[in-house]
Amino acid sequence: MTGKKTEVVSLELISAAEKENSTKEAKTFFQLEELLLKQIFHLEREQARNTLREIQYILSLHTPGFSVKVIHYYFIVLSSLVARRLKKESILNEENAFTFSGTCIGLVEENLTAGNAPEIGDELIEFFHYVLKEKEAPALSHETVNGVIKYIHENVEKQLIVEEIAKLFNVSTSHLSRIFREYTGVTLVEFITIRKIEEVQYYLRFTDQKIAEIAERFHFCNQSYFTRVFKKYTGLTPRRFRKDLNGNYFQFEVKKDDSL
Repeated sequence: MTGKKTEVVSLELISAAEKENSTKEAKTFFQLEELLLKQIFHLEREQARNTLREIQYILSLHTPGFSVKVIHYYFIVLSSLVARRLKKESILNEENAFTFSGTCIGLVEENLTAGNAPEIGDELIEFFHYVLKEKEAPALSHETVNGVIKYIHENVEKQLIVEEIAKLFNVSTSHLSRIFREYTGVTLVEFITIRKIEEVQYYLRFTDQKIAEIAERFHFCNQSYFTRVFKKYTGLTPRRFRKDLNGNYFQFEVKKDDSL
């Protein structure tokens, strides 16, 4: 009789311990998820990568035997959480938020394997960072330069000509070129090229469009020139960038103008 009581007590202690551990894991999980979303929207890319890896570790421990499937679903849930917040904060409209979510799901569905979950997680964070950074409003101290940057962001797929932009903003070409370089550190012509290269990366990674078609879409004169310019800024050919999921996105940082 005593043996049975001892066995029951032992089982109750084990159950209580397991419940306590599970409660701690759940609390840690949601704390990490809250931190992750904060890091994503504060553009803290490396911190977000590390936090997502911690979340993956917890999920792996809690679901031995089918952790890859759980991580697969979590990546999709995370993408949906980010998409909804992008829409809520008016960073993306409904159509773009829907496309964003579908792009993330496609990335996970087509590439996630048992051996590359950390790398796919990194790629998701990289994509979140890319979208948020791209939508960040210019904050230089010159109103016209900010307006030109915003205009280029919104029309990056068009054939952008300096003379036409200057006319649109009612300034001379020489004046616009001078102030743009003064406040950004690059010429207007180079900035247009940089923005096109930044945008092209999305089409290379997340669509099956041919490289020649992408080059034409962004008004590069030919594929050879496009390849040369793309490699200049990213260090990779378009073909290599498309295949290399571990590669970071190239993003240009406009110089701070606090001293101006």
